[in-house]
Amino acid sequence: MQELIPINVVIGDRSYRIRIAPGDEELVRKTLKSINDKILAFKTEFAGKDMQDYIAMVLLSYATETSAGGQPALDPSLLETLSRMEQQLDRAL
Repeated sequence: MQELIPINVVIGDRSYRIRIAPGDEELVRKTLKSINDKILAFKTEFAGKDMQDYIAMVLLSYATETSAGGQPALDPSLLETLSRMEQQLDRAL
């Protein structure tokens, strides 16, 4: 089994330390950029909401893209990483 590397990620102004496969780092970072860009777009469009609302809108946006295309928009290993991040978020909140 491939050894996981720790990286720091920032989602919606919060920092998280996660462990990923070295080969997934570029994909994870690109996805994080996309997520944070969408959060910023929603913040610009819907001023006055809290960060949890923006993150929920981004998740809904990704889920809708996945459902509309009939295929996952994200790599399965990335989906696993995002699931672990979601669990960490749930514990932190």
